[in-house]
Amino acid sequence: MAADDSADFERTPMKFVDRVTADAADGWPVEAGRYRLVVNRACPWAHRSVIVRRLMGLDDAISLGVTDPIQELIAGEVHWVFTAGTGSPGDLDPVLGVHALRDSYLKRDPAYDGGVSVPGLVDVPSGHLVTNDYDQLTLDLGSEWKALHREGAPDLYPVALRDGIDELNDHVYRNVSNGVYRAGFAPSQASYDRAVRGVFDGLDGLEDRLTRQRFLMGDRITEADVRLYPTLARFDAVYHGHFKCNARKLIEYPALWAYARDLFQTPGFGDTTHFDHIRRHYYGVHVAINPTSIVAVGPDPAAWLTPHFREQLGGSPFGDGTPPGPPPAVDRVPAVVPVPS
Repeated sequence: MAADDSADFERTPMKFVDRVTADAADGWPVEAGRYRLVVNRACPWAHRSVIVRRLMGLDDAISLGVTDPIQELIAGEVHWVFTAGTGSPGDLDPVLGVHALRDSYLKRDPAYDGGVSVPGLVDVPSGHLVTNDYDQLTLDLGSEWKALHREGAPDLYPVALRDGIDELNDHVYRNVSNGVYRAGFAPSQASYDRAVRGVFDGLDGLEDRLTRQRFLMGDRITEADVRLYPTLARFDAVYHGHFKCNARKLIEYPALWAYARDLFQTPGFGDTTHFDHIRRHYYGVHVAINPTSIVAVGPDPAAWLTPHFREQLGGSPFGDGTPPGPPPAVDRVPAVVPVPS
C-alpha cells in the first residue's frame, strides 16, 4: 500500500501539564529540594530545561536525574531508564528509587497507558510526575522560581520582548526544531520533502537574522536562544545524516555556526551538552531509520571551541547579569578537548 502523501509525523500531546508556581495554584509550591528534574542528555526538549536550571542557579534547589541514552524495552515499549552508567547504582535512581521514568507516570496515574517523555519534573516525596510540559517548564523555571534564583541570573523572558519571543519560538519549533523530526520520521517522500524544505527555509531566515545581531532577540540571550541551541548542537552530529537533513551542514552557515559556537562557549550551554550521549541515542535507538544501530564517529566536537568573533556585534550573553559558576561535579558532562595548536 502506498504511503499517504498528505500525512506528516505528529508529536503526541502532553497529558501532565501541572505547574510549579510561586502561588502553588496547581498544588505544587516552589520549594528547594522537593523536585527532581529527570532528563536525557540526548533529548533536545530536555536539554532546554537543563540549560535554564543552570542559568538560573537552581542546581541545588532542583536535583538532576539523568537516564541512559539507550532506552530499554519494557512491556513492548521503549522507555527512559536509570542505569549505573549514568549515575544510578543498581540501575535505580538514587533519589526516586525507580528504574524507569514510567514508574513516576504510573504513580501519578496508575491507569496511564500513553507515552513517556523527558523532561519530567517529579515530586520527590510522593514520586509523582508533576509535568512533562517542556515548553512551560523552562518559562516557569525562569519566572516562578525567582525566589531561589542566583544573584545575577538573566531574565530570559522579558515582558517587553515576549510577543516577539513567542512568535519566533513558534516559527523555530514548526520549521526547525520539530521540522528535523518531521523529516527524519516522514512516512512518505512528499512528507519528507515538505519537512526538509521547511527546515532549510527556517535556517536560511535565521542565518539572515543572525548576520545583523548577536542573539535572536538582540544583544543578550533570551528564551528564544535557549530553545534553538539544542537543535543546532545536534544538527551536524545527527540531524544532517540520521534524519536526512543534508542540504547543508550547520558549519556551512557562517552566522548560524558562529552563533552556535558563541552559545556553546557560554556557561550553561556547552557545559550541558553531551555529544556522546546524543550520537549513541539517535543512532542506537531509532532502528527504523538505522537498523544496524551503528553509531557514527563524528564530527569532532573540538570545532565548537574555535573562536566565533560574535562579540564584534556588541552585546553580552547575560546583559547586566553574570554567568553561572561551574556546575556541580555530579552534573558535569565530558569536556570537549580543543584541537592542539
